[in-house]
Amino acid sequence: MARHRIFTTVLILFLLSGCSLLPKEKDETIGWSAQKFYSEASFAMSDGDYETAIKYFEGLESRYPFGRYAMQAQLDVAYAYYKDGNHESAIAAADRFIRLHPRDPHVDYAYYLKGIVNFNRNLSFITRFIPTDTSQRDPGSTIDSFNDFAELVRRFPESQYAEDARKRMFYLRNNLASHEVHVARYYMKRGAYLAAANRCVTVVEKYQRTPSVKEALEIMISAYDKLGLEELSADAQRVLALNLQSGALDVAETSYEEKKSLGKAVWDYLELDKN
Repeated sequence: MARHRIFTTVLILFLLSGCSLLPKEKDETIGWSAQKFYSEASFAMSDGDYETAIKYFEGLESRYPFGRYAMQAQLDVAYAYYKDGNHESAIAAADRFIRLHPRDPHVDYAYYLKGIVNFNRNLSFITRFIPTDTSQRDPGSTIDSFNDFAELVRRFPESQYAEDARKRMFYLRNNLASHEVHVARYYMKRGAYLAAANRCVTVVEKYQRTPSVKEALEIMISAYDKLGLEELSADAQRVLALNLQSGALDVAETSYEEKKSLGKAVWDYLELDKN
């Protein structure tokens, strides 16, 4: 029995020592310069291998935390996270760049990217190819996107991204107004007429000159009629009639489509091929 225990102990020690002799995974980035890290990360990103790009960008910052390559990697990794579908990490990386480099010439892009991430984060693969009414979705990301673009336009009105941000804000504002009308319709079906009217009041007061104002007024009239509030119903009818007569409600519905690849725009703007 004693010899058996000794044999077992020796065997365990042998196996453990054997495991320590196994070759460790080789780190291919050993000896890489900051420029090498950045070049390899950029190539990976251009090939659509965003996971590898993220690894190299983060490795660059870890090994070379100072200098222009590290600073640019902090911004580029946010875009890589966005393209990889990791929206929370993309926004966190953009926020980090804004916090660390508030006066950097490219900080406007960080604000713009946050808006883009929130603009697209509720779109599934299917909704990108099949027309759907995005105003029926949770407006949380829409509001965040609007605020991100508004901050960009406020801080950097002359930025090359400002014009696109304004167009997106116009679309998002229409979308938010349409969402309020969808909710008002739902309340009308449920018999919650006061709640429906209040939603429509929000549209009229907060989202003037959007395509949803006309329907909001119509729902408001119906809701007040259901509630027996004749005076309020008459007021809403007068407002609707006056606006129809003046043509103030003739607002064209607008949609927004990205005409240029965001990745190409960033590549051109930051002149990554020249670094």
